[in-house]
Amino acid sequence: MKCVLCGGKTIPKMIEYKELEIPFGRFKAESCEKCGESYFDENTAGEIQQKSKQLGLFGLAKKTTVAEVGNSMAIRIPKEIVSFLSLKRGMEVTLTPKSKHDLEIHAGT
Repeated sequence: MKCVLCGGKTIPKMIEYKELEIPFGRFKAESCEKCGESYFDENTAGEIQQKSKQLGLFGLAKKTTVAEVGNSMAIRIPKEIVSFLSLKRGMEVTLTPKSKHDLEIHAGT
C-alpha cells in the first residue's frame, strides 16, 4: 500500500494507540516507512472506536458559545469535558493561545 500523505511504502506494524493521552493498547496497522503515518483497517478502526466509547472519550469534542460577563468574555465548557478534566468551581486554569484559531486550556498544576 502507498501512503496517502507522502506516497511512501507502508509496512505492517503494531502501533501503540492513544486518544487524549489515554493509551488504548497496540493495534495492527500499515505504517509508512517514509513519514510514519499509520493506517488501520476497518475492523481495527471499529475496535478502537468501541474502546473510545467504553472510556467515554468518543464524541468528547463539543461546540460551545462565547458569552459576555461584565467586561469579560466567558467560554462555557460542556459537562462532559468538565467531568473528563475534573474541573471544579474556583479552580485555576491557564489559557495559552496557540494560533489565531487554537486555544489551549491547562487545568490543574
